[in-house]
Amino acid sequence: MKKIALIPARYAASRFPGKMMAVLAGKTIIWRTYESTRDTGVFDEVMVVTDSEVIFEEITRNGGKAIMSKREHESGSDRIAEAVEDMDDVEIVVNVQGDTPFTRKEPLEKLLQVFEGEAGKNVQVASLMQELKDWKDIEDPNFVKVAVDKDFNSLMFSRSVIPYPRDKNVPTVYYEHIGIYAFRRQALLRFTQTPMTPLEAAEKVECLRYLEMGIPLKMVVTDYMGVEIDTPEDLERASRLLDQP
Repeated sequence: MKKIALIPARYAASRFPGKMMAVLAGKTIIWRTYESTRDTGVFDEVMVVTDSEVIFEEITRNGGKAIMSKREHESGSDRIAEAVEDMDDVEIVVNVQGDTPFTRKEPLEKLLQVFEGEAGKNVQVASLMQELKDWKDIEDPNFVKVAVDKDFNSLMFSRSVIPYPRDKNVPTVYYEHIGIYAFRRQALLRFTQTPMTPLEAAEKVECLRYLEMGIPLKMVVTDYMGVEIDTPEDLERASRLLDQP
């Protein structure tokens, strides 16, 4: 079962333009993400897929592998799907977001394990989540929340607070969706053949397209993975994290 990691990376970002090339403790965010993903050792191959010559040069100049997108894309999943269209020998594709420089081995191993065995045959898409405990983060629309069923299949993703705590006396666990996905190749290609769906368009959360297609995501709980860098404030948080002993 050939497993590859693809890191979609575009230069333009509405909340933090040029963030992939922002410097975090002496290295660019995109190189840190590539390096940490490669160093997990769980993939047969790791590549960045980008629409930017600047990002392409950053990766290849440092000895990494990168692919230039040939078309415009609405989402990271669309971008990596183009890259795997002709990779017939690939079975599992992991989408590692380019703004996650703290990628670690253990969560990725757990993510890949859900595709194994008899139960894993029915899993088409899987992703990671972590518990949110700070109410400020729970309310923050930059933190995408996910609600799951008893078997940890996704029910809903939202930038809003889900579930809404109407009854404050009911103990509630809140999960943040971490933007690392694993797909069977055919599920990923099917995704790209489906137009953007209404919930996805409203929330700007691409995994909602899978739910609207009737494909739940198998969610895997993981420990804190660091900081996803969506804003300049996130970059400051990441810098502080690296400064910790």
